[in-house]
Amino acid sequence: MIGAMTTPTRRTAAARNVLGGELKSCSDSPRTGFFRDGCCNTTPEDLGAHTVCAEMTADFLWFSQQAGNDLSTPRPEYGFPGLQPGDRWCLCASRWVEAHEAGKAPRVVLEATHERTLDHVSLAVLQQYAIPG
Repeated sequence: MIGAMTTPTRRTAAARNVLGGELKSCSDSPRTGFFRDGCCNTTPEDLGAHTVCAEMTADFLWFSQQAGNDLSTPRPEYGFPGLQPGDRWCLCASRWVEAHEAGKAPRVVLEATHERTLDHVSLAVLQQYAIPG
């Protein structure tokens, strides 16, 4: 989904990335994350697990729109600017997996991808799509 409709107030302490290190920032422009703090941090209330820091591509944006989540169109009422190829965004882990299975997955920044992503996909698969942070 585009993101949380309300701003959550809790975050996990000392978030870790899929490599076991400190979770790095994904993007401040556009500002991403379940908390809209630039990080793919999460809590149990983040039911969509917005944990994958991905660099958008035209193929993925089209795929996501076809799957019912238009990430390209601005939604000012939610503070959402709309995404373009090259933007980095915290994706729902399950959507990223769907895109991977369809051959449309965008590349990921492992250092900025939350360890909770490993509940959905293996590190070996993520490493195939890795780009530098």
